[in-house]
Amino acid sequence: MKLNQIADRPGARKNRLRIGRGIGSGMGKTGGRGGKGQTARTGVRIKGFEGGQMPLHRRLPKRGFRNTPFTVKLNETNVGKVQAAIDAGRIDSKNPVDAAAMVKAGLMRRAKGGVKLLGDGELKSKVDFVVFRASKSAVAAVEKAGGTVKILAPAKDVDAEPKGKNKRMALEAAKGGDKGGKPKGGKPKAEAAEGGEVKADAVAKDAE
Repeated sequence: MKLNQIADRPGARKNRLRIGRGIGSGMGKTGGRGGKGQTARTGVRIKGFEGGQMPLHRRLPKRGFRNTPFTVKLNETNVGKVQAAIDAGRIDSKNPVDAAAMVKAGLMRRAKGGVKLLGDGELKSKVDFVVFRASKSAVAAVEKAGGTVKILAPAKDVDAEPKGKNKRMALEAAKGGDKGGKPKGGKPKAEAAEGGEVKADAVAKDAE
């Protein structure tokens, strides 16, 4: 057996099906798309159509909550872009840099709900930022250059007591019923080993 003699098993590799290449190919004319009309085109959306009657997905009541209308849409910018704007003279590093200053410098078209500062790039100038949010790397880069970051986003409320699953786990831990101590899928190794020794002794006695 040589490397040039190794080959795939028969049927492992198949030629790509070329559709729309004549009737003799078996996939000519409509090319597997059936008849004419909407279903012969891409982007067809008739899976929920029920002949004109109110479809099921509109008849059923809607449940739950979606945060989409209340989400805060932010613009993102990196400290490297801010440094480039400072070098070009579009931002004055002596004044606090906020969303309005970034828009004026051309870093973004509009402020939206605020600006999130990201840490990509290098910041050399000492700058005081006033932003809605900032990543840990961005805060570290600004503080390393001698600047400060003021976060406008409201602080998240931390629950004094655990809720839901965390609360149940805390109660179980307080009662001493920690589920994490037992190995999954059978007895512990020590018990299993003892059970094996007992079985071995029983087999030896039967043999005698």
